[in-house]
Amino acid sequence: MRKILFCFLLSACALATIAQQARSAVSGRVSDAATGEALPAVTVTVVGTLISTSTNIDGHFVLSGLTTGVLLRFTCIGYRTHEIAVELGATDLIIQLTAEADALGEVVVTGESAQHFKANEHVGMIRLNPRLIATLPSLGEKDIFRAFQLMPGVSAGNEQSAGLYVRGGTPDQNLVLFDGFTVYNVDHLFGFFSAFNAHAIKDVQLFKGGFDAQYGGRLSALMDITGKEGSKAAFNAGVDIGFLSVNGFVETPIGEHISVFAGYRRSFGTSFYDRLKNQATIDNQRASRNNGRLAGIADRLRGEADVQSWFEDLNTKLTYRTDGGDVFSWSVYHGKDHMDNSIQAGSGWLGRRISSFLSNTTDVAAWGNTGTSLKWSRQWTPALYSNTLVSYSHYFSERDNTVQGSITDSLGVERVFRSGTIEDNRLHDYAARTDWEWAASAIHRLGFGMQYSYQDIGYRYARNDTLTLVDRASAGHTVAAYAEDELSLINHRLHIVPGIRVTAFSPTGRVYLEPRLRAEYRLTDRVKVKGTAGQYNQFAKRVVREDLLRGSRDFWLLADDGRIPVSFSRQYSAGISWENGYFLIDAEAYAKKMDGLSEYTLRFQPQGGGADYADFFYEGTGLAKGIDFLLQKKVGRYNGWVGYTLAEVTNRFDAYGEEAFAAANDIRNEFKMVHNYRLGRFDLSLSWFYMTGKPYTAPTGGYQITLLDGTRQTYLNVSEKNALRLPAYHRLDAAVTLNFGRPGRFNGTFGLSLFNLYNRTNIWYKNFDIVEDEIVETDVNYLGFTPNLSLSIKLN
Repeated sequence: MRKILFCFLLSACALATIAQQARSAVSGRVSDAATGEALPAVTVTVVGTLISTSTNIDGHFVLSGLTTGVLLRFTCIGYRTHEIAVELGATDLIIQLTAEADALGEVVVTGESAQHFKANEHVGMIRLNPRLIATLPSLGEKDIFRAFQLMPGVSAGNEQSAGLYVRGGTPDQNLVLFDGFTVYNVDHLFGFFSAFNAHAIKDVQLFKGGFDAQYGGRLSALMDITGKEGSKAAFNAGVDIGFLSVNGFVETPIGEHISVFAGYRRSFGTSFYDRLKNQATIDNQRASRNNGRLAGIADRLRGEADVQSWFEDLNTKLTYRTDGGDVFSWSVYHGKDHMDNSIQAGSGWLGRRISSFLSNTTDVAAWGNTGTSLKWSRQWTPALYSNTLVSYSHYFSERDNTVQGSITDSLGVERVFRSGTIEDNRLHDYAARTDWEWAASAIHRLGFGMQYSYQDIGYRYARNDTLTLVDRASAGHTVAAYAEDELSLINHRLHIVPGIRVTAFSPTGRVYLEPRLRAEYRLTDRVKVKGTAGQYNQFAKRVVREDLLRGSRDFWLLADDGRIPVSFSRQYSAGISWENGYFLIDAEAYAKKMDGLSEYTLRFQPQGGGADYADFFYEGTGLAKGIDFLLQKKVGRYNGWVGYTLAEVTNRFDAYGEEAFAAANDIRNEFKMVHNYRLGRFDLSLSWFYMTGKPYTAPTGGYQITLLDGTRQTYLNVSEKNALRLPAYHRLDAAVTLNFGRPGRFNGTFGLSLFNLYNRTNIWYKNFDIVEDEIVETDVNYLGFTPNLSLSIKLN
């Protein structure tokens, strides 16, 4: 009885507290004035104080513990600042923000450029508005990932990779969420473009490290992408056309409560597209023709490859909002690439005459990701919010790179052989989660939730029809719970977020604790010091498969604490920033220690044969440390930024020796400049990159043996792991964008982009061949000077 009475009194006190908060709170919802779409991550500030908050994914905000009416200021990148006076206890406020482009009227000649990104909202966080990247130089399309690669602390690794190497981490160590489901494949066309259609994205936030306890399963960074819901005001449609692809979208309201968005992008064949997909092939052929021993005969004998390639992606989203405040949404994403680089023997003029000595080369690859989520969110009270979803994600990557032909042995017997590699990697991820947020008071906000996922991953790697090197299939359950407490202390100058995440992982039967801490302190209204600390675990990861001759490839596997350990990192960061309405100066230092890194290599296989190829997984550790600097001019006709990163990334694998070695993504110095200027209807943009060379491993000698079945076995002597470095990389890009149209009827842009303006020859990687038992080295280069035109038109 006493327990029942105690629970009743406790509930009554809680209800009384919530009721008191409602009387001293101001709450509402922020949306786009033109489309009616909810705006997440809008900063809401009480003017004249340090009290602030931000809107959640559905545009809701709440400020608790107020004692009088206040003046609220709403700021969001890409939108005009809005201020409104409200009375104490005001709820269900409807705030509509006007986009900068709409505020300028008929693409007015005298308009100022809007801020491209927000970099000082939280420690290590960068928030970007997809609509504002169209003026940046590109290879042909607005690309979210390419825009982030312009920021300090974020690298592409190489220009032909849409993946992000964040503060010494690799792309697989980034948690990429699109409307709540995990995306495992983030690029198209072997990395030239990201897999995300910018038209389908409403908001994107990147945390370079130190992300909160709500998120887990990755070591390095978090990218949280919110898809567009579709206009709630009127039908809208648009199309982008470039030298690479066509990209269209439609959005429309259905009645008063439903909105729909659909976008589709498909590549098509042009000379520019052919130049990208054939680049490596062309470089290899050029090297062969320049080699005296081959003299180009091999290309004519082998025949010429007619490379067939395409990519596509589809985004759809349906959103239903009830009068009671419930929001239901169903989001679907599908992306796929296909490339066929096969060569038919004897297709050349000389090959048709001596085709009995030739072989057919099959090189077919396909990869992609499909994901979907069903979300229900509700604002239960002005102070209590929940977001619950179920999701599914499927990743696949398959490649058949084999040679089939025949040889005649010493006895005159013709033997048919097939050699090369066959790979198949598939991943299924089923997940459910519920996240809750309670604004307990003006200084206290509690977040908590639970998450579940079931992952089924398989990988097969074979050298021919008879020799399978790796054939792994594993599945496991992951259950996680978290809690975090967001506190605002010392008259709102100190902002601190302690958190804890607890994860149970079935393949190992262990429970993993991950404490997190994020803190910021305002020394003055313009100067802020900040820091993070935390532990992170990763259970599904991409293993590096070292290939010394043709470049390493990666594949996804599930950890088992046997051959594939659970990865772990402990990371810290600290920084200081100064910011006013026009400029931002920011510096952040970081250190990240990593354990349980995995790599697969055949360089240590015994020459006598009889090896168990599944044994060639090796475990290592890593250490990443560095400092990021950013100087940004945020607004005005002229705006832009300068970023610099000084960093070091080292790994240690006992298999390669006792000493630590430079990681493959170790770029010591990285300097970036971006300049934008608005001149009437024109946007002018210029960007310049400089990066010191990446490390690589090279064979120092080798030989091949032809076996009785016609296959060839290669044996190599190699340098120390990553002991060599490529030359420094630098590149200048420029773009001119013309804005045109009439407000309310149609508008668009016409762009000219000049990639690698001064035609710098940068090395992508080195290719090695064994010819007459000697190593032949070939530089595979990046693109030279490449111009591109693009046209974008939409109704509203």
